[in-house]
Amino acid sequence: MARTEPTIDTTKPSIARVYDAFVGGKDNFEADREVYHQVLRLAPEAAEVGRDCRAWLIRVVRFLAGHAGIDQFLDLGSGLPTAENTHQAAQRLNCEARVVYVDNDPSVAAHGRALLEENENTRFAVADLRNPEEILADPVVTRHLEFDRPIGLIQCNTLHHVTDDERPADLMRTYVDALAPGSFVAISHLHNPGDGSRRAELAAESQEKFNALMGSCYYRSREAIEAMFHELELIEPGLVHPFEWWPDGPRLTPASDGAHLLLGGVAVKR
Repeated sequence: MARTEPTIDTTKPSIARVYDAFVGGKDNFEADREVYHQVLRLAPEAAEVGRDCRAWLIRVVRFLAGHAGIDQFLDLGSGLPTAENTHQAAQRLNCEARVVYVDNDPSVAAHGRALLEENENTRFAVADLRNPEEILADPVVTRHLEFDRPIGLIQCNTLHHVTDDERPADLMRTYVDALAPGSFVAISHLHNPGDGSRRAELAAESQEKFNALMGSCYYRSREAIEAMFHELELIEPGLVHPFEWWPDGPRLTPASDGAHLLLGGVAVKR
């Protein structure tokens, strides 16, 4: 039986389209922009943080495709295309790099089909990252990625939408176990320092607001985020704020409180 893709409902906010609004994209609707503006009222720097995290992703992909020599990528919960995407960053350094995007959002699926037409080394699979066994067996994934060779697996701003009951660390264990030695895992995740500071209060307030608007968004402790890497070896500079992960140049302005509520890291499987 053919898989039925969900239809696009423009009257309800979509996580992918709300993120699109945060990074300055145009593929969002009034319901998504309402969430965006409500979050901005709570945390005015949120749009800047979204762009910073996207810049982190591109730096990570450049590192993997360049210095690490990774030529195949699995981008989970990839979201809507922006001005710079995983396949563009990777293929700028290696034109034969293969990228498979995975997302369950119907808006993203529509753009995913367009990617198939523009780039023969880019593919899209409609699936939910909370079902790792399904993704790892998906014919689009298995046909275009070779799991007996190193892969770059990306979870950029995805796992904080997975509830505790859905056990994000256990989901990541399944993905990590499927990877060949020499593979890399990149994760960025919302962080609550839990130290009673203004930043911790902002994390709690933002989580409450986002959950009221969208239904799933969790700021987790450093220890909980580190657990998602399992026994993988974090490369320098470790699990840090995205703006601290090998920036392209010196920072000319202080980082906002919101920018301190994200952690990102890249680890290698030995």
